[in-house]
Amino acid sequence: MTNSEPSLSEQQQIRLEKLNQLRELNINPYPYNYDVTHYSTGILENPSLVTEEPDNHTLRVALAGRVMTRRIMGKASFFTLQDSKGIIQIYIRRDDVGTETYNSVFKKLVDIGDFVGIKGFVFKTRTGEITVHAEEFEFLGKTVRPLPTPKEVENDKGEIVTYSAFSDKEHRYRQRYVDLVVNPEVKETFIKRTKMVQAMRDFMNRRGYLEVETPVLQPVYGGAAARPFVTHHNALDMQLFLRIANELYLKRLIVGGFDGVYEFSKDFRNEGLSRFHNPEFTQVELYVAYKDYHWMMDFMEEMIEHVALDLHGSTKVSVGDHEIDFKRPWPRIPMYEAIMNETGHDLSGKSENEIRDIAKKLHIEIEEGMGKGKLIDEIFGEYVEPKLIQPTFITDYPVEMSPLAKKHRSKEGLVERFEAICNGKEIANAFSELNDPVDQRRRFEDQVRLRSEGDEEAMTLDEDFLRAIEYGMPPTAGIGIGIDRLAMIMTNSESIRDVLFFPLMRPE
Repeated sequence: MTNSEPSLSEQQQIRLEKLNQLRELNINPYPYNYDVTHYSTGILENPSLVTEEPDNHTLRVALAGRVMTRRIMGKASFFTLQDSKGIIQIYIRRDDVGTETYNSVFKKLVDIGDFVGIKGFVFKTRTGEITVHAEEFEFLGKTVRPLPTPKEVENDKGEIVTYSAFSDKEHRYRQRYVDLVVNPEVKETFIKRTKMVQAMRDFMNRRGYLEVETPVLQPVYGGAAARPFVTHHNALDMQLFLRIANELYLKRLIVGGFDGVYEFSKDFRNEGLSRFHNPEFTQVELYVAYKDYHWMMDFMEEMIEHVALDLHGSTKVSVGDHEIDFKRPWPRIPMYEAIMNETGHDLSGKSENEIRDIAKKLHIEIEEGMGKGKLIDEIFGEYVEPKLIQPTFITDYPVEMSPLAKKHRSKEGLVERFEAICNGKEIANAFSELNDPVDQRRRFEDQVRLRSEGDEEAMTLDEDFLRAIEYGMPPTAGIGIGIDRLAMIMTNSESIRDVLFFPLMRPE
C-alpha cells in the first residue's frame, strides 16, 4: 500500500504519512512484543492497586490495547485504552514520558485505534475515576484505516443523541473484527457460547464418554437428509463430500467397542440461508451403547438444565419476549398427537395420498418428489413447531421420516425417535439407533427410491456402514444437538449469524 494508490481515502493517506514519520523518528510502528502484567478490568476491580503518593515501592502496572478516545490538554492529556477485557482511562504527562514522546508521537502521530503500551501506577482522579498514570509510553501498532466511531448529535429538543457508526447488521457480520472492537459487548455472546460448549463437554466427560474426531471429507455422505457440498481429491482422482453429519462414523466406533463417544463437529449442508440456517454449522453428536431414546431424553434435559445453571445461575433464560425454563422434566408429546392438537387431523394410519390431501387442505406448499415423511414434516413444521416455546420432546415419528432409527417397540409404523423443540425450533434429534443390518439396508433402499423420484435430500446407501453393523452393533442411543441454535437461546440472540463469528455472506 502506498500514498499514490487512488483508492485510499484522505484519512488513510494521512495515517500512512504518520506511519512514515514514525519510521523517520526511528520508532518501529510494529514492534514484536510487549510484556503485559495487568488488564483493564483487573485494575478497575482491585481498589488495593490505587495509590495516593507513589514511591519506589508502589506497584507498577503494564497494560496494552487500542486508543479509543483522546482529550489533549497541553502538557498533560487523558485517553482511554481498550484491551481484551475492557476499557480504562490513562493519564499521560509530558514531564513523565519525555517531550519528544509526548509532543511528537502521542499528540501528533497517535490516532484512534492505534495500539500502545503503558507502564505506570494506578490512582484516582478528582472525580473518583480509577486511572493509570503513564510513566512510560510505547507505540505497538499503527492503524492505517480509521475505525468507525460513535457520533454524538444534538437533536431538535436539545438532547445529545449517540449514533453508532457501526450498527448495520450486514456490515457487522462481514467485518466481525471491527464489530468486536467498536461494539465490545458482542464479545459476551461468544464468551457465553464457549462456556456453553465447555459445560456440555465437562458434563459428558464426567460420565466417561470419549471425545473423538471423524472425517470431514467423506466418500459417501450420510447421517442426515440434506444436500452435500461436493469436492474433488486430485491425487486419488475421486469425488468427495463435506460431511452433512458424523453419525455413521460415530456408530462405527460403537461397533468397534466404545461404550460412549461424542464429537463437536463442523458439518456442511448445501442449503439456503435464514435466521436459523447457515450452510456451515456446529453440532455435538453423542452415542451411548446399551441405552435407548427414553434414557437419552433424561440425559439431554439434565445436561441442558446444567448448561443453563452454569451460564445464568438459573434454569430460566430470557429469550426475546419469552422466559424459557429448562428445569426438568420437559413435556413429552407423540408427534401425531401434537399435529392432531393443532390441526384437528389424525395422520396415524393414513396413506401417502391421504396425507397429501390433508396437506393441501392445510395450505401446505407441496413440491414434486415429496414422500409421506416429507409431507408430515412440512405439516409439523408449519403448524406445531413454531408454537413450542418451552423445551418439549416430540416423540415417536413415522418410520418414513427416520431411516436410521429403530422401529417402535409397541407402535406399528413408528420409530423410537425424538426431537427437542425450544423457542419454536428444533435444537436436537435423537434415536434408539437402528442396529438391524437387514432392516437398515431396506431403509437405505427406500431412500434411494425417493432420490430417484426427485427428493434431492434423501440419503445415499453406504455399503461400508452396512458392513460395519453386519459385524454387530449393540443397542445404542444417539443424539445430535445444534450448538448454534442452542447458543441463540442461551445468549438471547435473534439470528444464527449473531452467534457465528464469521457467518457465510453473499459476495460484496
